Amino acid sequence: MECPTTPASHSHRLLSPVVSHQKHKPCQIKLCTKTHFESNVDFFGISASIQGEKRNSLSGKLTEQRHQTLLSIKHHREKYWVHFIGIGGCGLSALAMLALKQGMEVSGSDIVWSSFMDGLQEAGARLYLGHSISNIKRNGDGSSLPNAIVVSSAIPPENVEILHAKSLGVPVYKRDYWLGKITEHYNLIAVSGTHGKSTTASMLAYVLSAMGDDITAIVGAHVPQFQGGNIISGRGRNFVLEADEYDGCFLGLSPYIVVVTNVEWEHVDVFKDEEATINAFRRFLKKIRSGGHLILCGDSEGASNLLNQRRQETVSDHAQLTPSFQLSSDGYSISTYGISNFNDWHASSIRLNSQGGSDYVLCHKGCPLAEISLQLPGVHNVLNSLAVIVTVMALVNDNNLTCDAINRLRFHLNNFIGVSRRFKMIGRICSCHIYDDYAHHPTEVHAVIQTARQKFPVGALWVVFQPHTFSRLAAFMKDFAAAFGDADRVVITEVYASREVNIWNISGKDLATSVVGPRSEYIPSLEDVVDILALGISINPNRETVVLTLGAGDITNVGVKLLSKLQERLEKTY
Repeated sequence: MECPTTPASHSHRLLSPVVSHQKHKPCQIKLCTKTHFESNVDFFGISASIQGEKRNSLSGKLTEQRHQTLLSIKHHREKYWVHFIGIGGCGLSALAMLALKQGMEVSGSDIVWSSFMDGLQEAGARLYLGHSISNIKRNGDGSSLPNAIVVSSAIPPENVEILHAKSLGVPVYKRDYWLGKITEHYNLIAVSGTHGKSTTASMLAYVLSAMGDDITAIVGAHVPQFQGGNIISGRGRNFVLEADEYDGCFLGLSPYIVVVTNVEWEHVDVFKDEEATINAFRRFLKKIRSGGHLILCGDSEGASNLLNQRRQETVSDHAQLTPSFQLSSDGYSISTYGISNFNDWHASSIRLNSQGGSDYVLCHKGCPLAEISLQLPGVHNVLNSLAVIVTVMALVNDNNLTCDAINRLRFHLNNFIGVSRRFKMIGRICSCHIYDDYAHHPTEVHAVIQTARQKFPVGALWVVFQPHTFSRLAAFMKDFAAAFGDADRVVITEVYASREVNIWNISGKDLATSVVGPRSEYIPSLEDVVDILALGISINPNRETVVLTLGAGDITNVGVKLLSKLQERLEKTY
């Protein structure tokens, strides 16, 4: 018997912007069914030059003010040295990469090497494993020190590098302050929410860039279609940022557009309950600039709770694609999106497509506008794409969209292949499909299992879950126990502690014995998980089995090891 192994692979490319000086008639409110667009049509029917610094984008060229004031360091940019403490994390690694792209000298330290650090080292950063005062000395005698130090929220204030820097007068900034400074002279588009912000921010940045906007973007995950991994370094005025609520990090921002994908209690080590989480988001919305825009998922109860202030309805003409329908008392517009038809923008007729993703009809105020097709599966990604569409509409503002423009938007949405560790296919061997996902909250776990079941309605679905932090497991034990209902077999590993000590006296075993529905078992060691699953699959390799590894820790290595182990076993057998 031949038993082929198919590694996961994708083919993709970024489309260059196209140039046109021709004018277009406004698109009427009707279903657009074209599957391609004219190659000489610019996104908004606006002529553009893409040669050197003359290139125009959605927001125009970089302002002279930004050149002069961004952190007041451009005049000695080549000499400006920033040291990042906790550089291996998704958030700080992106800031470090952007600093490198902008010509700064970058160094950084962390206690564990991460995949993000590979790219940073290749780009020229000096990286150190472990924290030491020697890390912030360029010369042995300490005569040369960083101009600034940026610290991850996960780093305690008693860190030796922080204490030494402060003793010598080196400025030490938390991530929220640094983000606020580097984005203050941009049109900041801040994508926030408990779930989905990485995918939404990266999808938005990809679409805007592909359509010709010379954006800057920072996303807290690796994006295969970003040359910078988790950043885009552009020269335009628009800046797309994944805005993290952890430790109030987003409160240092001054955004023009805010997207809220949903709001739930998370980060239980920072927020004591859901109300504390909602209050943090309410404070964030007060940061929106006057004349700005809030784009919110109306299907999310937590997000809708943010709009408890009195809202003034504005007149809207259903014959135009106008993005603003409500006006807040704080002077910014509000648009809602979701599956429910009471939202300003909603998706109807959602269905699976031949790519394994989702198709749906985009509707505005109940009127069908276009067929949207995504490579990404799951209703949650339908919602993410709606957020992107509404944000693009907000950026268009008063410009009339053409059918060609809508089709370009559709085209680039369909070209987006997603973010690493979001229902990522690791590989296939015989009839076994192996996927990995970052899900570590009950809502995320339920959503990705549901997506897997939709994609594989018949196969046996085996879920391996590594709880992330003791505090999260203790707070959401009942919710986690009910989240695995669509699985056939559940394996719970030991908790990935991250920075925590187990003061809750809880373990993965407690969850394994609490799972409602499918057969569950506790296998603490990841190595044992690989061996046990490989044995079970190799007994009957032609039975369709889907293995889904979930968690924000080192569970991500299990899928690759399992695929390798199965290859070894089945090669010997057959």
